[in-house]
Amino acid sequence: MADSLLRLGVNIDHVATVRNARGGAYPDPIRAAKMAEEAGADGITAHLREDRRHITDADIDGLMEALTVPLNFEMAATDEMQKITLRHKPHAVCIVPEKREERTTEGGLEVAREENRLAHYIAPLRDAGCRVSIFIAADRKQIEAAHRIGAEVIELHTGAYCDAHAEGDIETRDRELESLRDMSAFAHSLGLEVHAGHGLTYDCVQPIAALPQVRELNIGHFLIGEAIFRGMTPAIAEMRRLMYAARG
Repeated sequence: MADSLLRLGVNIDHVATVRNARGGAYPDPIRAAKMAEEAGADGITAHLREDRRHITDADIDGLMEALTVPLNFEMAATDEMQKITLRHKPHAVCIVPEKREERTTEGGLEVAREENRLAHYIAPLRDAGCRVSIFIAADRKQIEAAHRIGAEVIELHTGAYCDAHAEGDIETRDRELESLRDMSAFAHSLGLEVHAGHGLTYDCVQPIAALPQVRELNIGHFLIGEAIFRGMTPAIAEMRRLMYAARG
């Protein structure tokens, strides 16, 4: 039986996107992270991209100093990011695929084809005390590979499910949800902790929150957008209400 606990990680990348649009200091993603923490976020997620399009090195420095909840540091599997991680030693790192031309992360990491490289890549991160998560599609082959390389956590990419829900494509939505349900159970059976995220909104979060093996949801763009209208605390409170209602 999976644990009933369900955590919420808030991604603050797109506060930095708005700041960088003007090239100034506001809005401050560190302030947003602290507000999310005070509103009840269980952790803060930030993705330091190779092109620094939103989060910057200084933001990571500030988050490490300011936060009392865990930082989940999203990063590509590059030498530069490994060095940054080993310098900071955040609570968790999530290895994600990254392409400069994409607007946002388009899919899960291809673990099976790069199994040997990724196993060697994450070993120093684990030795430094970081919990290593791999962002992957709900695919048995990728989950098995993530388990073999020594990851402790997988985060299932919910983007296709969320897109189908938004487009009213019920057949695809239900097929994607079934896959997420089956693969979260499979990953849990291997001893992996299961997280999920990408594209989740108030309208589509509950079926994912109801999956008993999922221990954490990471949600960013929608919550930051909703905070413009509601404020950070009410936006997070409503997401938590829906998550807990779904979990029963």
